[in-house]
Amino acid sequence: MPSTTPLSESALLDALAPAGGRQSAVGDVSDTAVRIMLAAADAFAQRGFHATTTRDIASRAGLSPAGVYVHFASKEVLLFELSRRGHERARDLLVEAAAAAANPTEALRAIIGGFSRWHAEHYELGRIVQFEFRHLRSEHRDAVLGLRKEIDQVVAGVLRDGVETGEFAVTDVPATALALLSMAIDVARWYTPDVRRTPAAIEATYGELAVRLVRPGEALAASALP
Repeated sequence: MPSTTPLSESALLDALAPAGGRQSAVGDVSDTAVRIMLAAADAFAQRGFHATTTRDIASRAGLSPAGVYVHFASKEVLLFELSRRGHERARDLLVEAAAAAANPTEALRAIIGGFSRWHAEHYELGRIVQFEFRHLRSEHRDAVLGLRKEIDQVVAGVLRDGVETGEFAVTDVPATALALLSMAIDVARWYTPDVRRTPAAIEATYGELAVRLVRPGEALAASALP
């Protein structure tokens, strides 16, 4: 369901910023292009991709439609930029969290917990990034799917490390990585600021749940369920 709350500019920039921080998120495009991206994200979140027109985006950005086309060829290109940057940000967060952890258990807790929190704190953008990308044309969709594979590989690598150390009992690493990431991504679908769970609480719960799902004793118990 489209959001009815305007996206926060600072929150959106933080969500799209690469690992270097917010400044580098906008360093490769002009201020006007950033304003257009923010307007597009707000429009897509409130109206959905198909219901949004270039005129809607231009109006929100304080420009004419021609002014939008100077920077972006179409609203589909804007959707691609938001999807690409959002996925790159998510990938970088997971890589950083995994690298900073002392062991696979802490790494899994950090990356799934942090990924879940990101989708709560940036749920409007999360819905765009995760659920609207199907509207991209094939070459753009392939680029986003490539980034998704990189995200999958981060989680799969942690799972393999945990299997090697004996911390995890996982027989199908790709399927388990997909299940864990799907759990975190789904937060963007149901989360709103008025729910009782805070992003921090979601991070703690989902991080611990991810670990419990792959621990040897608990994973074995779960596999025995009918």
